[in-house]
Amino acid sequence: MPSHVHEIGKVHRIACIPGDGIGVEITEAAIQVLTKLSEVVGGFQFDFTSFDWSSKAYLERGWYMPPDGIEQLKKFDAIYFGAVGWPDVPDHISLWNLILPIRKELNQYVNRRPNRILEGTKSPLEGCKIGDLDWMFIRENSEGEYSGQGGISNESAPHAMATELTVYTRVGTERIMRFAFETARSRPKKHLILCTKSNAMRHGMVFWDRIFYEIAKEYPDVKTEKMLVDAITVRMVLHPKSMDTIVATNLHADILTDLAAALSGSIGIAPSSNLDPTRANPSMFEPIHGSAPDIAGKGIANPVGAFWSAAEMVRWVGEEKGADALMKAVENVTARGVKTKDLGGSENTKGVTEAVCKEIETLFGSS
Repeated sequence: MPSHVHEIGKVHRIACIPGDGIGVEITEAAIQVLTKLSEVVGGFQFDFTSFDWSSKAYLERGWYMPPDGIEQLKKFDAIYFGAVGWPDVPDHISLWNLILPIRKELNQYVNRRPNRILEGTKSPLEGCKIGDLDWMFIRENSEGEYSGQGGISNESAPHAMATELTVYTRVGTERIMRFAFETARSRPKKHLILCTKSNAMRHGMVFWDRIFYEIAKEYPDVKTEKMLVDAITVRMVLHPKSMDTIVATNLHADILTDLAAALSGSIGIAPSSNLDPTRANPSMFEPIHGSAPDIAGKGIANPVGAFWSAAEMVRWVGEEKGADALMKAVENVTARGVKTKDLGGSENTKGVTEAVCKEIETLFGSS
């Protein structure tokens, strides 16, 4: 009989924010899989603490996070986030009272979003195979179009005016460009595309472009290109193999990565990491699919994006073996056809979750 007795080793303290809709379901699935992973692989454990900072709670008490919410989160090694957003609360209220303050106040200035076709999944692009679509989006996560600067004047008058200010600072732009170049350098193709719209946005995005080329001088081994954001959407569809690492603003990457997820098989499989590369604050990991109110509570949400995000978290806290094990288990399961409906399968959330847990045991239970 295989032994599941391992040295406990490091205990990683994880703050869980299930949030709304299917965020609750996929967070439960991720905790189940992560617990199994630590039991079987050994050498580390997770200590989960859950925070009910949901829209339901907001409607009952009038707030998402308490005043000391950020300080509470700083005590943890990482944050696992499910989803935020519910029809009863305007989206700008939920985002600006929960996830955006976390990203900004914990200095999570990088949003890293990998996209690739997993084993057993299929791209809607004809002839696009595993390996043909393998992208890494580096999204500026602290300023840009989501700076929160602007306002509405004379709101009830016929001459009402609204402004939404896009902010590019040298500090913010330099650090995201440098992270993008380091990422591109670490990947086999060493290829970085600058996403821009500087033909029409003649101040901020010209500044964005200029800093990119300043930083590029430090990375002569990285091939660079500049492309307009609209042209990138065409290239993603027609020539996916020609792309590798892409650096983009907050808004542009937010949109492009939803398209990327769909092209790689389903928005339900795509992960994201909100990183503070200085590691002075905990980083936050979340699937990108959102709260999906239309399927919430039905038990049919695809948990693969949750598991991939969990694997990114496991890797970030230093457990490389555990992260590799989790992704291998996920892909072995999808390769066998154990998938939810959005991927062409017939399983529910529980079925996929249990299959991944069993696969972890199969892969590492005899270690």
